[in-house]
Amino acid sequence: MKTLAVVLAAGAGSRFSGPTHKLLAPFRGSTVIEHAVAAAVAAGIGPVLVVAGAVELPAFDGATVAHNPRWAEGQATSLQVGLAAAADAGADAVVIGLGDQPLVSPAAWRAVAAAEGGPIVAATYDGERRLPVRLDRTVWPLIPLSGDEGARLVMRSHPELVTVVAAVGDALDIDTAEDLDRWS
Repeated sequence: MKTLAVVLAAGAGSRFSGPTHKLLAPFRGSTVIEHAVAAAVAAGIGPVLVVAGAVELPAFDGATVAHNPRWAEGQATSLQVGLAAAADAGADAVVIGLGDQPLVSPAAWRAVAAAEGGPIVAATYDGERRLPVRLDRTVWPLIPLSGDEGARLVMRSHPELVTVVAAVGDALDIDTAEDLDRWS
């Protein structure tokens, strides 16, 4: 199965009150986004695409950056950018992660990519369903075109399509300056 790893990193980060965008905030020796992208690249599941929008992101070793001009219309538009890139690349699946989740491990990306079942496979951490999530090509038409829900909406509407797999790492989100302080 040809898989594309997609890191969604286009949002405004409006709840973060730091001196920079949350994705560019210093975190454990680099930045929040660099940790998230490095994990996707290190997983080695396929090409890595980072979807940017509200803030210009740096170039990443081992990943391509695509701009989502419709980022303000919600996360689903960024997911659509990733799905379009996957279709263009002839991929059979995408594994989606978030740029503000710097502690998701490469092992979590690999576990989701390699899991039997589906057509949707979601990582769980201590029983809680989180990202990354694999979407096989057959469910791409179900993904909304806009709004702040993408795969989450499909998983809620079609639980029969979802398989879960235990993941290693931590799926915490850096949404606020307090989150950054707590986890740095």
